[in-house]
Amino acid sequence: MADQATYLFCTRTSRDLAEKIANHYGQELGKINFQQFSDGEFEPVLDQSVRGGRVFLIGSTFPPADNLLELLLMIDAAKRASAKSITVVIPYFGLARQDRKDKPRAPIGAKLVANLLTAAGATRIMTIDLHADQIQGFFEIPVDHLYASTIFVDHIKSLNLDNLTIASPDMGGAKRAKNYAGYLSAEVVIAYKERKKANVVEEMFLIGDVKDRNVILIDDMIDTAGTLCKAAEILMKNGAKSVRAMATHAVLSGKAYENIENSQISEVIVTDTIPVKSELSSKIKVLSCAALFADVMKMVHEHKSISDKFII
Repeated sequence: MADQATYLFCTRTSRDLAEKIANHYGQELGKINFQQFSDGEFEPVLDQSVRGGRVFLIGSTFPPADNLLELLLMIDAAKRASAKSITVVIPYFGLARQDRKDKPRAPIGAKLVANLLTAAGATRIMTIDLHADQIQGFFEIPVDHLYASTIFVDHIKSLNLDNLTIASPDMGGAKRAKNYAGYLSAEVVIAYKERKKANVVEEMFLIGDVKDRNVILIDDMIDTAGTLCKAAEILMKNGAKSVRAMATHAVLSGKAYENIENSQISEVIVTDTIPVKSELSSKIKVLSCAALFADVMKMVHEHKSISDKFII
């Protein structure tokens, strides 16, 4: 029922984004009391009744693992407080890169997280740009998988770039780049990379022509920014007019900010699924995904279709 009471709560590290979501949703965030023990253990307690209501718990699960644990404890608290439904809004779904067993004796971390969320009491999951679409299948509860294309496409159009080319920094993102290129009537190129270990690009080759083109690299996340910076270097060497990068999740670990600042990328556009220290690089621009989440949360609450929120 659409007139069912709703309650919004958030984890501590996702408060900035959650406040924006709550503002767009038109409702204040609920209060949580956090008891912190001297050894680091913590206990989140919902400071209001949620009995029979729809609870939205907002929290990205980037490292440290305490962020995931905090969210799990909040789900358990809402379940034990007799919430009728618990929608867990996870702007950045951590461990999503562990979506398959690609070597002997390796865990499938994304599946483990899915199991934990469900066991804790989540009745619905809402997230954006999963590293692998098949992670939706790890859940036995509904998953609303949103796409940042609804945010990025408008920004790309506002740039009014001529000779636009969409690029993928690796083979895995080829489909995403092709979809963007098709929607924007642009050309598409792919940077083929070879790795010997995580976060280290050994070699990279360009598939396609970028001479005198304005190129936008599209990816789901930026970690150390090594791949993006290497791709930008290859693109410029092959005659690109300019190179920009767009990615949903700004993980930005290690020397990422330094790498971006010293790269040939003119601008890096990301969303706020993870808090960004944009002051560390003049090239980083942050677009908020708050309005998108708030709109979809309202649609879910009112049992409306969310199909019109999908552009690509």
